Amino acid sequence: MPEPCGNLTLAETCRRYPVFAPALQAVADLDAGALVAVDGRCGSGKTTLGALLAAVFGCAVVHTDDYYLPFARRAPGWERTPAANMDLARLRAEVLDPLRAGRAAVSRPYDCHRGQFGPAAALPAGALTVLEGSYAHHPALGPYTLRVFLTCEPAVQAARLQAREGGNFEMFRTRWVPLEEGYLQAYGIEAAADLVLHTDASGG
Repeated sequence: MPEPCGNLTLAETCRRYPVFAPALQAVADLDAGALVAVDGRCGSGKTTLGALLAAVFGCAVVHTDDYYLPFARRAPGWERTPAANMDLARLRAEVLDPLRAGRAAVSRPYDCHRGQFGPAAALPAGALTVLEGSYAHHPALGPYTLRVFLTCEPAVQAARLQAREGGNFEMFRTRWVPLEEGYLQAYGIEAAADLVLHTDASGG
């Protein structure tokens, strides 16, 4: 996916990244304190959209990838269960519920490869906040002001993942993509979204 280049105006960003324009316009219309969740298929552009939202609106972006469960806390068979590798309870308690209640929150990213927490990030109350990443629309995380879902055709997804992941592509193809598809089907994630964007023509 193309990377955003610094701070951009809304109009310029929509021109340069037209596939994301409907989401950018929708967020521009929200009231202060909105909570936006961007979910979608691997390789569909979730991280890119999150970065564009941050560049245009100056908002905080929280990544679901920072909320993996430590391996020691994962239940047996987690590799076969969608979201079983995620600490959704911590994400909700630490970030989402305080913001929904109008309180400031703190995000503590966990690096599962190093087995430790990184620096905490303060999330101000009453400000636009974006949660992006796989499982962001999971029912366990509760309601949002706006749910954006990104998708792309399987062939486009495969090409993007091969370019992005290199030698890790087979792991995505055989494990993460099937788990993700199971989650999307089990909870009707795409159908429940407020806005669905097809990013096949994004140039990624």
